[in-house]
Amino acid sequence: MNSIIDIFTSHKSERSFTEQVVDDAILDRIISTAYRAPTSVNSQQVSVVVTRDAAKRAQISQIAGGQPWIAKAPVFLTFVLDMHKSRVAMNAIDREQIAQQSIESIVSGATDVGIALGSVMAAARAEGLGIVPIGGIRRDPDALISLLELPEYTFPVAGVVMGYVDEPSHMKPRLPLETFRHEEAYRTAGLEEKIAAYNQEMVQHWQNIGRADGESWSESVSGYYQNIYFPHVLGALKKQGFGTDK
Repeated sequence: MNSIIDIFTSHKSERSFTEQVVDDAILDRIISTAYRAPTSVNSQQVSVVVTRDAAKRAQISQIAGGQPWIAKAPVFLTFVLDMHKSRVAMNAIDREQIAQQSIESIVSGATDVGIALGSVMAAARAEGLGIVPIGGIRRDPDALISLLELPEYTFPVAGVVMGYVDEPSHMKPRLPLETFRHEEAYRTAGLEEKIAAYNQEMVQHWQNIGRADGESWSESVSGYYQNIYFPHVLGALKKQGFGTDK
């Protein structure tokens, strides 16, 4: 098996880090993978904000709902949907950017952020670091926008914690492959039974690693998705100049 495939298929989200500094050369190599990642129509609508300052990482930790690993690990990267650059480029030739008024621009930009984020996570693990992606920065996007001084037509989509692992995490089981891979068309047959079996597998997983509070997948996802998970995203997007009505 190719080593890059091993890296992807052995993913674990780490949440225990030492304070060991990540060397600049290593960080440069990691970030270069996102810099060279593909973007829709070569829009290059992704930017990365590197946060190494301990006080700022502590603030981001609180913005994200009190996640201590953000404050503990030496590096936090924020991945930004960035249509500010393209607007400046268009203004330079007296053209007006209107694409940010559409939901398509948000979908396209978030897709490109995801590609860049995936590249960085794989590269970091190839360099011997642990990572955990963070969607919690969208919990209070206005606060993060202010902290990072993000201009109009940008939005912080996701972040990633990066550092050297202290206590390694455990790899979680996944839903059966048949619920993920569909040949030619989406198949719904037997989904309820497969989820029921996976619920039992998840409870057993938690028991095996000594987590008495571990929930089934149905219970876990319900804890998030029976509510609007981050209700302030739309308002912050609109403040930043994005629209959703086209």
